[in-house]
Amino acid sequence: MPPDVAIEGLLFYKSTPQKRAQMMDLLGLSTEQFDAAIVLLRERLQTGATRLVETGDSFALMTAPELAPFIETLRRDELKADIGKAGIETLAIILYREPVSRAEIDRIRGVNSSFSLRALMMRGLIDRKPGPGGAHLFSATPALYAHLGITHKHELPNFSMYLTALERFEVTVEPTT
Repeated sequence: MPPDVAIEGLLFYKSTPQKRAQMMDLLGLSTEQFDAAIVLLRERLQTGATRLVETGDSFALMTAPELAPFIETLRRDELKADIGKAGIETLAIILYREPVSRAEIDRIRGVNSSFSLRALMMRGLIDRKPGPGGAHLFSATPALYAHLGITHKHELPNFSMYLTALERFEVTVEPTT
């Protein structure tokens, strides 16, 4: 696989800025190979929907600036839509277990929660912060607490009962490997 394609795939998969040194190490590229691949990738993406962004020693993919009005329309339409059952399940897990990783949420729900997490973040209901081992941890935002009329998660209805039930459930569910 060409190095520029590997870099693009890595950045697309991670969806967060990635450090030059880590990508070079992961892909087994020298500085010269990496720099040449970045030039090719940047040139290749110049006419597409995504662009390569370099900030210091990190790289990321972003939507092409000329698509901003279209993306904003999509974003507004998504915000008007109901979060649905999947969003409510995901939000409940985050509220009762925060901070919690996507892998933990997926394991509890039994399905991929990426779209629900994205929708909840777009609405400002949850935050994502770096956690151990590069995983992200999700937590409720102060805005969500204010909307619910609480100041701490222990004020959630039946907090200890649901937390105990979740802990029991986790013991019965086999961890994914």
